[in-house]
Amino acid sequence: MRTATFARKTKETDINLTVNLDGSGKTELATGVGFFDHMLDAMCRFAQFDLTLNCAGDLDIDAHHTVEDVGICLGKAIREALGDRAGIRRVGSAYMPMDEALAFAAIDISGRPYLTWSADFTSPMCGAMDTALAEEFFRAVSVNAGLTVHMNLLAGRNDHHKMEALFKAFGLAMRDAVRLDERICGVLSTKGALD
Repeated sequence: MRTATFARKTKETDINLTVNLDGSGKTELATGVGFFDHMLDAMCRFAQFDLTLNCAGDLDIDAHHTVEDVGICLGKAIREALGDRAGIRRVGSAYMPMDEALAFAAIDISGRPYLTWSADFTSPMCGAMDTALAEEFFRAVSVNAGLTVHMNLLAGRNDHHKMEALFKAFGLAMRDAVRLDERICGVLSTKGALD
């Protein structure tokens, strides 16, 4: 099982999480931001990652530090769980429809962090989560896991549906990218290294 546990404590957040890349989509989440927990659960179900997460954040200010710092910790844990990345498919992409919304995610576990984000929301908030924080979350995951990520919202009117489609698309793409393929010897790279 490819698992990792990561803890991080700052003046803004206190986070402990464990991720299993070979799980079944089970989650135990407590970030204090209900909508964010819902999005993380959806992402993990579609990725088939198990995730246990506890975060005490400065929610009296807003959810920014909580969402971004969870992304940092999750990214670092994914990077650790992947180990030397030998035998993984490395690349994954997925379209995710959710009612009128349609999202696309493409991921390369390249070791070269980059996020391209194209998504607009009508409302500033979904539940207690600022819609602008979705981009911050995925940027933090990308940078700390060493992922090249492209995320595009192609259609949608309802912000809940749009956000959920993006998180699920990311999960589906990650499920493919981390999958082990017995035909791949070492790392899938023309230069023989992923970094």
